[in-house]
Amino acid sequence: MKVAVYSRTFNQDFLPHIKDFFRWLNEYGFEVFVFHEFLEFMAGQFQYRPSFVSSFNGYQDMAGDMDFVVSIGGDGTFLDTVSLVRDTGIPVIGINSGKLGFLASIARDDIHQAIEALYHGQYTIEERTLLKMHTDAPVFNHCSYALNDFTIQKKESEMITIHVDLNGAFLNTYWADGLIIATPTGSTAYSLSVGGPIVLPNSRSFIISPISPHNLTVRPIVVPDDSRITLRPAGRSSKYLISMDHRSRVIEQTMSIEMVRAGFTMKVLRLNHTSFYSTLRSKLMWGVDKRN
Repeated sequence: MKVAVYSRTFNQDFLPHIKDFFRWLNEYGFEVFVFHEFLEFMAGQFQYRPSFVSSFNGYQDMAGDMDFVVSIGGDGTFLDTVSLVRDTGIPVIGINSGKLGFLASIARDDIHQAIEALYHGQYTIEERTLLKMHTDAPVFNHCSYALNDFTIQKKESEMITIHVDLNGAFLNTYWADGLIIATPTGSTAYSLSVGGPIVLPNSRSFIISPISPHNLTVRPIVVPDDSRITLRPAGRSSKYLISMDHRSRVIEQTMSIEMVRAGFTMKVLRLNHTSFYSTLRSKLMWGVDKRN
């Protein structure tokens, strides 16, 4: 099996786990391909160069040639793989070298167990919905997709005004610090922090959540994911900040934005001994009695 390894950086204390990871991949007979900038980081920072078949630089090197991608880092690194794999259909699994790790859910002490499960095919592939953004002019070049969420936020101190249509019908005018449109995957991210609901990853829905709305009765709303969501910013500000996952840009007020479901899904690889429910219990500490 061919495995592509993508990462950006890691701390010194994670180096032994990195060395074990590459050693186990080779022991199990995987053909290993490593992101070029990650190789340079390991060589420059730690004078370490793992055994691998070849390096790759991006999307053009990935198309249809890998069995899966391993992302090493936090959830931000995992989200980077959206622009890496795009519509290739290559499944992605994340090893957590950071903190919380909802998407990068494999803990450092479980790396060997994860590699063994991959070798024996003990995993399930889940298809995750992506958001796609249409605008009057290109904003994020060739990757206007988001696995977690899209946000539009104020760039200055004043609240912003956002007119929102749903399938051509007027939904609401939001006076707020901003607005989040989240996928089910992103329901445990920014949307959750502003009071949005947690929805299961296979739910066919989007969540529209205001950020600090002026009217406290304006609450998050769940809409079908075949909806066409049109946003028209207005008000005294001339510029706004928009983001797709962790990528952000400043746009002009005159720009109209349309959010739809992407025409392809991102395949996320889940090991059979794990579940979304166990991740919720672990990461959000459900059922933990803090009195003890």
